[in-house]
Amino acid sequence: MKVPYVEDNATQGGQHMPSETDVSRMIRGEVDTWKPRRGPDWSDLMIRLAAAGPSPWVIYTAASAALVVILVGAFILGSWLQIGALAPQPISTHVH
Repeated sequence: MKVPYVEDNATQGGQHMPSETDVSRMIRGEVDTWKPRRGPDWSDLMIRLAAAGPSPWVIYTAASAALVVILVGAFILGSWLQIGALAPQPISTHVH
């Protein structure tokens, strides 16, 4: 996009200073005439992502290890807080 030259030091007015309407007209003209070069290349993107990421067995192993840690942690926490089936059950001593 072509833009008018702007100096570092501020000057009042001037011959080469475009008005706001000129600037907005130039920008609108550039935006209206812009066309993308080509659409997204999804197949190429998916191939690059598959090549760049870790292999599936690494992901499955890490997910399995995380699941084991979560389950063991939940069991230990539940035992310590005596929640649910891990709580001690009262024993009935009444025999009829």
